[in-house]
Amino acid sequence: MLYQLHEYNRAFMSPLSHLALAGARIWSDPNSLLAQLPVAPRMAATCELLHRVGKGYEKPQFNLHTIDVTGGKAAVIEQVHMERPLCRLLRFKRFSDDPAAIEAMKKQPIVLVVAPLSGHHATLLRDTVRTLLQDHKVYITDWIDARMVPTGAGDFTLDDYVGYIRDFIEHIGADNVHVIAVCQPTVPVLAAVSLMASAGQPLPRSVTLMGGPVDTRESPTKVNDLAVNKPLSWFQNNVIHEVPKNYPGHGRKVYPGFLQHTGFIAMNPGRHASSHWDFYHDLVRGDLGDAEAHRRFYDEYNAVLDMPAEYYLDCIRIVFQEHLLPRGEWHIDGQRVAPEAITGTRLLTIEGELDDISGLGQTRAAQSLCSGLDPAHKQHLLVREAGHYGIFSGRRWRELVYPKVRQFITEASQAPTTGASRRLHAVT
Repeated sequence: MLYQLHEYNRAFMSPLSHLALAGARIWSDPNSLLAQLPVAPRMAATCELLHRVGKGYEKPQFNLHTIDVTGGKAAVIEQVHMERPLCRLLRFKRFSDDPAAIEAMKKQPIVLVVAPLSGHHATLLRDTVRTLLQDHKVYITDWIDARMVPTGAGDFTLDDYVGYIRDFIEHIGADNVHVIAVCQPTVPVLAAVSLMASAGQPLPRSVTLMGGPVDTRESPTKVNDLAVNKPLSWFQNNVIHEVPKNYPGHGRKVYPGFLQHTGFIAMNPGRHASSHWDFYHDLVRGDLGDAEAHRRFYDEYNAVLDMPAEYYLDCIRIVFQEHLLPRGEWHIDGQRVAPEAITGTRLLTIEGELDDISGLGQTRAAQSLCSGLDPAHKQHLLVREAGHYGIFSGRRWRELVYPKVRQFITEASQAPTTGASRRLHAVT
């Protein structure tokens, strides 16, 4: 019922939002008589603010068409390499007319970026991908909004997520790929690599875990507190809803994106209110640069997706309530997830000093869990004065974090390895 009410509200607000957008254009168009009035800047700003508050936000595009590479610029084409009901494996293929640039790009490492399935679209990592493309061949997991997936596609659990990651790694080629997990997927990526190690399969050349809930018993945040202060039944009864009939996935039980978005806003309501107030004044003053930056950020931030109910509840139970991974009690298809089985690869964990989503120590916990790795092959990076998003997007990511990640991947690529040395007998 709540989801249906939300759709009724969207239908009601849509014409009002379009009307506000028309008003913003009328009050700001130099050819309009109204734009000549003294109150025009404030009226235009008010109308645009109302439009953006009331509009619906669809999935953004990556819009990565060119990238700076050694020797100049390269064109970028987005390709779909694999498709699963809930995810597409995308590759950003680079092209150049410069033979030297082509030869250099052929020798660059392959990176699989595992984007979070936690409410936002994979495009939230646009800056991450854009930066990596300068020196790497890049793939990314592009998760699909559950409301767009028919119920006939079946359920999707956290165990299924782990299976997807294994499939993608094997498709690309484990011996040649470096995996980067950002936030939520640190857990399923570590699980996938652990299961591959236990099965004696080739492992990725390196694994980078960034700001994720590997062990949420360390420095619990407000996000962790919410998950542990209520029983699993509360989440089942209060935040799980059926997709309405106007979507392909009607009848599928989901954790709706609009509820997740409300939670995002509730974490820092004052900051968001201040940002919108500043946006209003930027428009009044004619500061179009800052206004456009606000639009870009919230076009991404406000675009959310629904998560399958069974997957969401698995995350609450396995990751936040029962801590099955760090306790060594997580089993998938009868096989225990054993990070200690991992050997012959390299591990980098990254945390932000001011991260209010994954607290300090939660990601670093992977270092002790992967006890089978040579200590010389494990690194940790603490990013001073960086929040959650700062470790993978923005100036700190580009200037402080990325150089370390690039060096780590380069060293892992050049390290001599053999198939035998990167496998371990099954651990049960």
